[in-house]
Amino acid sequence: MAFSITRVTWREWLGLAAGLLALGTLFLPWTVLTAGAADADVQNAFQALPRGDVVRSAWNSDPFSWLPPFVLVLIGLAVVGLGQIRKVRMSGLPQLWLVGSLATVLLMAIGWATLDWVFDSDQRAFLDAAGITVGAGIGRYVGLLFALVSVVVAIFDIRAARAESRASRRRR
Repeated sequence: MAFSITRVTWREWLGLAAGLLALGTLFLPWTVLTAGAADADVQNAFQALPRGDVVRSAWNSDPFSWLPPFVLVLIGLAVVGLGQIRKVRMSGLPQLWLVGSLATVLLMAIGWATLDWVFDSDQRAFLDAAGITVGAGIGRYVGLLFALVSVVVAIFDIRAARAESRASRRRR
């Protein structure tokens, strides 16, 4: 059976789009340092730092920042590429999609919980003493949003696969 773009469902396209858009978030800020509670001298010195030292993309953060979007893209490619093969689809591709998407959300949550581990303990102590906090950037929020979209669409695809399975049993 040859691949046909016209047979790819909207759910599968949306799964691939979520992965590709999550991949695009890798270039947004994922880790941001802020000097909100610091004294005036620290804030002035902090503002004089280059942007790359204060705002980090996923590439300059940790593996829990750049790995989940790649996993989401691979899942989207697998769903679009293998979703047309009925046997693969009925054997659990939508469930595999859901598990992969949930794993991506879990990896992102671990990345969020270990956000300041990009710095060693001495650096964290110095930043804390200076009143500088390590926070999540917009890329983390948007990337998590796309991972959650993939989870929701995977649930819809599981329901559609169940309906397809029931319909094929009724025809027999």
